[in-house]
Amino acid sequence: MNDAAGRLRGLWPPRTLFVRLSLIFFAGLIAAQTLSFWLTMTERNESMTHMMVGYIGQEVTSSVALLDRLTPAERVEWLPKLARRSYRFVLGPGTSGMPPDATLSQQIGASIAKDVGARYNVTANAVPGEREHLEVHMTLSDGSPLTIDMHPVHGTPLSPWLPLVLAAQLALLGGCAWVAVRLATRPLERLAQAADTLGPDLAPAALPEDGPEEVARASKAFNAMQTRIGVYMRERLQILAAVSHDLQTPITRMRLRADLLDDETERARLQKDLKEMELLVREGVAYARTLHGADENPCRIDPDALIESIVSDYADAGDRVSLTGRVGEPVTTRPQALRRILGNLIDNALKYSGGDEVTVEMSADATRARHVSIAVLDRGPGIPQSQLDAVFQPFYRVETSRNRETGGTGLGLAIAKQLAQSMGATLTLRNRESGGLEARLTL
Repeated sequence: MNDAAGRLRGLWPPRTLFVRLSLIFFAGLIAAQTLSFWLTMTERNESMTHMMVGYIGQEVTSSVALLDRLTPAERVEWLPKLARRSYRFVLGPGTSGMPPDATLSQQIGASIAKDVGARYNVTANAVPGEREHLEVHMTLSDGSPLTIDMHPVHGTPLSPWLPLVLAAQLALLGGCAWVAVRLATRPLERLAQAADTLGPDLAPAALPEDGPEEVARASKAFNAMQTRIGVYMRERLQILAAVSHDLQTPITRMRLRADLLDDETERARLQKDLKEMELLVREGVAYARTLHGADENPCRIDPDALIESIVSDYADAGDRVSLTGRVGEPVTTRPQALRRILGNLIDNALKYSGGDEVTVEMSADATRARHVSIAVLDRGPGIPQSQLDAVFQPFYRVETSRNRETGGTGLGLAIAKQLAQSMGATLTLRNRESGGLEARLTL
């Protein structure tokens, strides 16, 4: 029950503009159709009631005049001929009772009294019962009592084809409203898709600049924005590349001069600072390239062979890295970007786990949207829960463990995150219950 209620709460209110506008239009159409049908039927019933009351008064006047001129024996023969669907004539005093309190009975009684009451002394009363029942009493010229037994009919019968016509009309209007809403929201959907495709690679997805004036202007502005962003990112990358290239020469000269220092301690410190400067420049340019986009095209690869080669490289270097699990089938991805991401994650795990074992797990779900999950596990101090998202920001380091003494520029995870987004993958971090950190890449 709780699961069903949760699903219903998830469906309401609707999240998409198309569904919301469609519901508003359909609800308005149903309300308008219902009100129109009610007003039409009310006016129709009132008109038919007015006509019926006038018709009954005229018919009864003619019938009473005929019966008054007939002999008693002839009257009995004519009674069935003068009967109608809602009333009949009875020779006799009828049933006495209270004056009619129903509106239609009062109108009929008043109409008959108006037409024949001046000559025949008409009285009317209601007959108790479930249905509305009226009797009109009068005395003919020879003193014979005459009673009109009436069962007033309210409204008019509904034609069998009318509900079908109304349903067809509602369906037609609903279809037109659906098409109108669809045409109105489709440009917004295209704009959202184009904005989503404008990822870290900044591959422009030009929108068609046609349609209504507002849509054309929005598409034109979005296309111009894409172009400007691309130009700004290329200019920033060129500036960073130029700065990196220009810094290489003074860094090289400073390293040569550091080698000539007699003080061994100062020489070591200076060489360490120069190495950090060179690493910062190199990582900064790498991060800028991931923001600008990757020129590498996706291709079909064997993920097991790729990850086994990465793990083997670390094992050959003496690092304690192990591999468990297999994908078992090729995948389409960017191999160099994948290698860079896993390299950054394993490097971080080795730096901050104190040399403990690092495990790479792979799994594939046999679902409609297949994906490969790769987890890098360590047994280090982990990351405070409040900082799990912040560590993906450039130059961010957790002060208690991830500082300059342990190495790193604060760009490794930022680069990995940007590369994952450019591949259409997700990268998440979580602290393990048994201690350490889990970095999971899902392709």
